Amino acid sequence: MGVEAHATNERVTGRRWTVRLDPVGRGRADVRVSCSRPACAAQTLPSAAAGRTAAIAHLKAHLRAGPAPRPSVHCACRAEECHTHIRPAGPRERPVPWRCGGAIVLAVITDREGRWWQVMECCSRCAAAHPTAKVVATAPAAEASARNDGLRADTAATAVPSVHAPTFSAISPHFSHSATATGTAVPQQASAPRSAARSAPRSARPTRKRPPRGRIAQRLVPHDLRPVALRDELTELGELFRAYQARTEPDLAMLADLHARKAEAFHAWAEATADTGLRLDAQRAEQAAATARLQHLHRIGQAPDGEGPAVVRLLTAPAQWKHARAVLAHVAENAPLPGAEARLLVVMVTLRTAQSGVGNLVGQDIKGLPLQDPQHLVEQLVESGWLGISGTAEELIASRPENPTRISVPSLTPDEDDPGPFTFGRKLRPKLSGWAQRVVGEKKLRKGKTGADVRLLALALATGSDGEGRLGPGGEGIGLDTLSSWCSVDPADLPDLVDRLTAADWLAEADVTGTHLTGRLTERVLPLGCPLT
Repeated sequence: MGVEAHATNERVTGRRWTVRLDPVGRGRADVRVSCSRPACAAQTLPSAAAGRTAAIAHLKAHLRAGPAPRPSVHCACRAEECHTHIRPAGPRERPVPWRCGGAIVLAVITDREGRWWQVMECCSRCAAAHPTAKVVATAPAAEASARNDGLRADTAATAVPSVHAPTFSAISPHFSHSATATGTAVPQQASAPRSAARSAPRSARPTRKRPPRGRIAQRLVPHDLRPVALRDELTELGELFRAYQARTEPDLAMLADLHARKAEAFHAWAEATADTGLRLDAQRAEQAAATARLQHLHRIGQAPDGEGPAVVRLLTAPAQWKHARAVLAHVAENAPLPGAEARLLVVMVTLRTAQSGVGNLVGQDIKGLPLQDPQHLVEQLVESGWLGISGTAEELIASRPENPTRISVPSLTPDEDDPGPFTFGRKLRPKLSGWAQRVVGEKKLRKGKTGADVRLLALALATGSDGEGRLGPGGEGIGLDTLSSWCSVDPADLPDLVDRLTAADWLAEADVTGTHLTGRLTERVLPLGCPLT
């Protein structure tokens, strides 16, 4: 054998590096993109979608700039003895590590959630054993080719002394002719043209371009998949899913439709290829579609077919929600006294007397509100002429349920010429009053000892969100001027009120900009909401 066949080089372990996507902090939307290579500095991006795009671009830049996989290195998994690729054991067998073998490749491995991407210089067998591995480059089999060529050259030299061993370039892989596979000597005149053909640069050979392949759910759509309509549907679905992941706001109805289309397409794909894995993926897509559709119905307050309402609201009909907003708007325009405490008391008294202008109050109705001096506040309302009571303010505060105090609001009392500002009937008035008491007296608001301004803000947000709890029409938010006027506070004080509602688990994802408050009501308080229609 030739000298080259005996030559051995010290082999090193293959390269490995990781690009990660991690949250910056709890409750924050921005993310950090980091790379394990020492020369790469971490980046901070405003959202997970932007971070994922930056991470993939960073990884592609490394792959483009880095060297090709080296044929002489050990598989990167060898350092771990392939513990991540354990072959399943039989009934009486012990699990053994998956044996390394095949050409050295550069493989990209990622998790299904898209939080990290790892590049490994490993053997093709270990790459094939990992379900998410994608091979991006394969090393030329230069060493194996050189050893085989040396063996054939020695055999040919023994048979025909005048023939010299051919020399090959180590730049690109070489392939043996079928005539030399059995060790038969090849004449020099015949081997020279083949050697020249083998050493020809790869770029000079004509290449056939294929159309770009579609990708969906970590699967590549085959070029030859038939019917063509199925191939196009799978490709389009993959693009739609990736576009949905880049959205800043979720749309569960759209997601349910995408999963339903995926289930149908994967069933057809499984029938065309007899692939059990595709059939299982189709079943999982059906389950995902049903779950997303149910979550959508829960968020908008509708009930699935044959079931009760998804969100059992205290006020159940759109007409009741409109009347609740009408009462709050009337109080905002006709409040007799300034200040959040006076505004809150006027709301509760208005709901007690809205139908006929008269009603009953007991001391607990007023003492249960967060008022610093309820007796003085009642006296101010009486002095302004807005409220009338039978007795004194002190007697009203001391009255008990068995002996309530009669009150009246002249501006709400209907007559022949003026039926009053409200059009709902007698049965709805106690429902509206009970709803307002549930909102302002909610358990966590009481335990947090929140003030009248916070509870007024809770009332405003309960009537200013959509069916999914998002604030404002279409989730676009509520104007700060509107909230400031309704809560009778300065606009600069609104961020503190929002923080208090967030701490009381009323608001989530709240953000106060220069003009609007965006966010959503938490699932816990959705039953108290009056959705915008």
